[in-house]
Amino acid sequence: MRINDIRELKASTGRLLGVDFGDVRTGLAVSDAARYLASGLETVAPGSMTKTADAVAEAARTHAVSGIVMGLPVNMNGSEGPRADHVRAFADMLDERVGDLPVLLIDERMTTMAASRFLNETGTRGQKRKQVIDTLSAQIILQNALDRLKNLQ
Repeated sequence: MRINDIRELKASTGRLLGVDFGDVRTGLAVSDAARYLASGLETVAPGSMTKTADAVAEAARTHAVSGIVMGLPVNMNGSEGPRADHVRAFADMLDERVGDLPVLLIDERMTTMAASRFLNETGTRGQKRKQVIDTLSAQIILQNALDRLKNLQ
């Protein structure tokens, strides 16, 4: 069930799944049940968009989440380009697979830059960097959503 406002997640309780969708790799993160902290989960790379949607839906079931938060790539000027359309198409596929779970798209501007900066500061390079950057981006997207949820009145 696609939702458009983070306030719609406020009424539910339980863990949330964060998703940083990519054509090659998709990062996943999960929150604690109290929705205070996001933790990196894994990176999935099953191949096609359909297989990725299946893998993310399976992760949602495995981790018994009550909602999904996906990063939406928005341009710095606030407009949406072809990449955002691609993510919306993926969100539609995922929505078909997760039934009544709410799926929320949130602005992910600067998350990959923040993840890159963190990995630079920790000296993470090469193959290890490729393995963790998508999961870290999903974790940042989810933590941003959790922080916004905490600040809602």
